[in-house]
Amino acid sequence: MTTDRPNIYFVGAGGIGMAALERYFLSKGKRVGGYDRTPTDLTRALESEGVEITYSDAAEAIPQAFRNPGETLVVYTPAVPDSHPGLQWFRANGFEVVKRAAVLGIVTRHSRSLCFAGTHGKTTTSSMAAHVLHNSPGGCNAFLGGVLRNYGTNFILDPHSDFSVIEADEYDRSFHHLTPSVAVITATDPDHLDIYGTEDAYLESFAHFTELIRPDGVLIVHTGLKLRPRVAPGVKVYTYSRDEGDFHATNIRRSEGSIVFDLVMPDGSVMTDIAPGVPVEINIENAIAALAAVWAAGQLDEDCARRAMASFQGPKRRFEFHLKEPGRAIIDDYAHHPDELRQSIRSVRALYPDRRLTVAFQPHLYSRTRDFAPQFGQALSEADEVILLDIYPARELPMEGVSSQLIFDAIKGPDKTMITKEQLPETVRERGFEVLLTAGAGDICDFLDRITSDARS
Repeated sequence: MTTDRPNIYFVGAGGIGMAALERYFLSKGKRVGGYDRTPTDLTRALESEGVEITYSDAAEAIPQAFRNPGETLVVYTPAVPDSHPGLQWFRANGFEVVKRAAVLGIVTRHSRSLCFAGTHGKTTTSSMAAHVLHNSPGGCNAFLGGVLRNYGTNFILDPHSDFSVIEADEYDRSFHHLTPSVAVITATDPDHLDIYGTEDAYLESFAHFTELIRPDGVLIVHTGLKLRPRVAPGVKVYTYSRDEGDFHATNIRRSEGSIVFDLVMPDGSVMTDIAPGVPVEINIENAIAALAAVWAAGQLDEDCARRAMASFQGPKRRFEFHLKEPGRAIIDDYAHHPDELRQSIRSVRALYPDRRLTVAFQPHLYSRTRDFAPQFGQALSEADEVILLDIYPARELPMEGVSSQLIFDAIKGPDKTMITKEQLPETVRERGFEVLLTAGAGDICDFLDRITSDARS
């Protein structure tokens, strides 16, 4: 597979991960086009930057400039089904058709790459590392899974840098295309069982990922995981967590609206006074993982890193405040796995220990609901009030017997109600709230402007 062709065409061009590659190839002078199902803010932004996007899946809709197999590489996302007419036409007519992950793999082979994998935490940790590197002498190119509020994009470009930061996605085993110089694994709680089937298969996929690290590379892994790495000879392995491991925090200081801590390194040295710009408990560990990776890459300038951490605003939809005023708050979080959801709820509790916490949760995928309904129920039971929405199906068709009712029945203790997503703004307005956490990887965030506006009126 080569990216030497003058044209690159993306099937699924409106995906957040695809958008980063589109912008990367635009910066390299390529002609970039693609297909997506419907216009969005992101596709409109891409079009304004020069990406030629069509919204019909018919093969006839593919622009003439991208219809020559000798001049066009086709990149697709696994979210697009094999039955897609345009994808079928490309394959039938001799085009080279590759997954997005394979193209990211080329980037990692031609740069010193920091790759962040894990069931949860990888978007924030990779974003932190990218922000630190971007504000350091070495710079970086970054391909992230969320839009950074500091930049308004999920892509950071520094054409003169030899470093890349990659969010390594385990879905569909995409991260097996990568060749990390530094790999970070944040968590291996089972997920995507529609792909893997069993926890053992899921763990095996991460073990194989560790085999792909360059022989002179580094693996940084969270303490206590079931994972058994299989690194090549010469790969250095370090552990991290908040309280223990080769990298860990000490002298943690919490006050109203801020967290400050010191970071202990493997050699015993200490980086002092790190103050995450988004001061929630989980960001202590996230910051440790990000700084550990930058240290492993030999790029940790402590003064630059300290300033970058303080100015880091986080990715959109990762603990993002939409309302913050005395006595009331609205926070949105992408949490869609039970452990993520529990951690998000506990982080809000730590910030507002004396406030009534309402959680509005939209389950993501029928398969994930089927596999983890009891765990979701346990996590939501830590709230004071739960508003449960119907399942956001994403790429899946309905499954018999699987609905939000499975989670609803597992919630013990809090006041709870189950509604459609369209009823959410009215329900919140009628019931009121002190602290509202909206959570899920679907489109629950589309209602936040209305909910916030109602709260302010």
